[in-house]
Amino acid sequence: MLLKQYVSFQVWLATQKNSKNKGQSLAEYGLVLALIAVVCIAALTTLGNSISGMLEGLGSTIGGVSTSG
Repeated sequence: MLLKQYVSFQVWLATQKNSKNKGQSLAEYGLVLALIAVVCIAALTTLGNSISGMLEGLGSTIGGVSTSG
């Protein structure tokens, strides 16, 4: 009887431990995903401004070229 209760307690304890780990892993993946999203947004914002400036310069250079030969 006591052994059966002990085994039952060990099974319960193992299932509780696994469910906590799964929740913790999910939270960690969520944090990593949020960090990656923030880094991507910052990179795109920075590169977007650089690319926009470069394209504006290129457009003005092309606009200044004479097409009559």
